Amino acid sequence: MGKVVEKVKFTNVFKPEKSVEVEALIDTGATMASLPIDIVENLGLIEIDRRRVRYADNRIELKPVYGVVKIEIKERVGNFDVIGEVRGSQPLIGQVVLETLDLLVDPTTRKVIANPRSPDIPMIEQLRQT
Repeated sequence: MGKVVEKVKFTNVFKPEKSVEVEALIDTGATMASLPIDIVENLGLIEIDRRRVRYADNRIELKPVYGVVKIEIKERVGNFDVIGEVRGSQPLIGQVVLETLDLLVDPTTRKVIANPRSPDIPMIEQLRQT
């Protein structure tokens, strides 16, 4: 499919004046969103946890988790935690964000799009009947 990059806005939920818009890598194989530590510091995010992260080369590292950040992509918004990555690395959006905001990657255009089944508002899948 190739590399997919999209404009993403990150805002500190508790300090809305701290916000940044960046080109983020959209990685359908990644779980969480991640930001380089320099952006984390600029946003004033607070470390709230630590997680083991397994990378594509199978290396595992313990990484800090920061929150809470508002993520806006294609006019869809949600609140998330992010993994802190090395200074200067490319911001990354993973499946948790894509699924929560009901966004898909169109492989023909390499663009992020709203789910055509629910173009006006995110739809969440629940696999049980009420």
